Amino acid sequence: MIITPTDDPTLAYYEDQAETFFAETVEVDMAPLYARFLAHVPPGGHILDAGCGSGRDALAFLRLGYAVTAFEASPTLARLASEHCGFPVEVRRFQEIDWEDRFDGIWACASLLHVPMVELPEVLRRLGRALKPDGVLYASFKYGAGEREHGGRRFTDLDEEGLAALVEGVTAFAVVETWVTGDRREGREGERWLNAIVGRGLPIHAGHRMSGQRHESSGPAEGAI
Repeated sequence: MIITPTDDPTLAYYEDQAETFFAETVEVDMAPLYARFLAHVPPGGHILDAGCGSGRDALAFLRLGYAVTAFEASPTLARLASEHCGFPVEVRRFQEIDWEDRFDGIWACASLLHVPMVELPEVLRRLGRALKPDGVLYASFKYGAGEREHGGRRFTDLDEEGLAALVEGVTAFAVVETWVTGDRREGREGERWLNAIVGRGLPIHAGHRMSGQRHESSGPAEGAI
């Protein structure tokens, strides 16, 4: 089914705000989060930037020597990201992912948080199929529990328990690591983000919450509230 901005207020928001969103996010330094993710990706491996926004991270991975594929649901943002990265960015939604055994790592920075909770298990199964065996997924969510709407966008918030319950229902994945970061934007330092790395075919490790850390958070990277 083709989803248009008329059908999806969140997509409509990013279409309407694409230029502003691009300008506000394209220069954010995400190096600490890259390091955490890339520790699990082989050098020169193939990365999918899933919901790439401005294309900032896709370009960073490309410059670090990785093969990169990127998609974005907003056609206008996909165009801006493609111009920024210098390679085509597909217009696609998470629910339309159909790759199989293709990627060493999937980067979903503050993008899965817009998928309705009821659709997240199937989306994760699609992401799991897209990964190569032993591939990893990085994802970030606003720290909390439940679904909400704010400023025309919808959000699914997760904490460690919510993430564990979600991943438990997806046989392809196991939690590798979770950690909590504070938002680095001035005046919003108290806002928290759940960062997670989950792996295809990797063992579960407990006790990875690291509250109060002040690495670069996913918050300013993708312009969430």
